[in-house]
Amino acid sequence: MPPKSDTQTPVTSTGAGDPASSSVDPIFHILRVLPYSFLRPPRLRLKLPTLTLPSPMTVYALVLLTYFMVVSGIVYDVIVEPPGIGSTQDRVTGSVRPVVFMPGRVNGQYIIEGLSSGFMFVLGGVGIVLMDLALDRNRDKSMKISYASAGISFVVIAYVMSMLFIRIKIPAYLS
Repeated sequence: MPPKSDTQTPVTSTGAGDPASSSVDPIFHILRVLPYSFLRPPRLRLKLPTLTLPSPMTVYALVLLTYFMVVSGIVYDVIVEPPGIGSTQDRVTGSVRPVVFMPGRVNGQYIIEGLSSGFMFVLGGVGIVLMDLALDRNRDKSMKISYASAGISFVVIAYVMSMLFIRIKIPAYLS
């Protein structure tokens, strides 16, 4: 490795990093400077758009809607395109009756099955949020009781219905 020299070359700030300033071509420099020497940009009175943040309830609604779509299996429904509702034929009478849950298949669903399960999950989530709102110290006692009772009711309904859906879907699961 060659030894370093004791003298350092000064670094100038005028175009040291600019590749155009290191060009030797005089026509390039003339074309770079000449048009802009007599052209002036117009004075525009443009107003920048002001973006306001959405309200917290709007964000909460969008998050809740996204959660509903994810847990409902919208992506599965778009890719696989299952029927909205199924049907089965009664062995005794021979009549065709509708079926909401695809029995015996854990990895398959009808559209209505996914939407109803997703609604139950969202209902349980809203119940938890209502129970959290019931803990606020600045609310009236009647509002606290209303929030707490509605939240507990939503969570219990969502749990019971989800277990019922699982029992319908897989009959031998929780016996």
